[in-house]
Amino acid sequence: MKNNYSITCLFDLDGTLLCSTNAIVSTFYHSFNQINYKFKGNDEDIKSLIGYPLETMYKKLGIKDNLIDKFVLEYKKRYKTISKNQTSLLPNALKSIKLANTFARVSIVTTKTRQATIPLLKHLKIDQYFEYIIGREDVINPKPHSEPILKVLDLMNIKDKKNIWMIGDTILDIKSANSSKINSIGLLCGYGKKEELEKLTPYIAKDSLEAIKMIKNSL
Repeated sequence: MKNNYSITCLFDLDGTLLCSTNAIVSTFYHSFNQINYKFKGNDEDIKSLIGYPLETMYKKLGIKDNLIDKFVLEYKKRYKTISKNQTSLLPNALKSIKLANTFARVSIVTTKTRQATIPLLKHLKIDQYFEYIIGREDVINPKPHSEPILKVLDLMNIKDKKNIWMIGDTILDIKSANSSKINSIGLLCGYGKKEELEKLTPYIAKDSLEAIKMIKNSL
């Protein structure tokens, strides 16, 4: 959906719009079992890394470099089959997306692959609300690098960064926004911690709907 609004809202996905914890965590355990890796951590260790690329997550969870690709492949095979049934919209997410579309151009910037994202958006019947989706395969450097945001702004042909907002739940989203020199709002409905988000942005909201209302009220 493309319009001529002067405001731009960029949404993260997991923990921002989507409740996907069970799908992600259970698929990590599945990959560990399939490859006979004795994972010594717990659910919280996995959840604390959501937002990073899969390769980074596995590395931080103790997988050796030469085995990471094998684990990622196993993860993607299972995630593809279960993600729709184990993923839902967070409370107020649909309201926030619809409200954003009344005054802003809207796109998604995620570390999830587009290949995994698009079927989910279609399944949840929200794909029509977004102009562009930037996923892991679209960039060399994922968040917290500026490349994903700069890439989508280029596709949207946006030059003036004054009225651009990144809305996300982790420090990766906020760091990416800061390095791109755009505004950001940290959300408390996902995986990031309030004290960490507050160090990076003055704008904190309980969820995406409160964030969109904050942006609208600032016009």
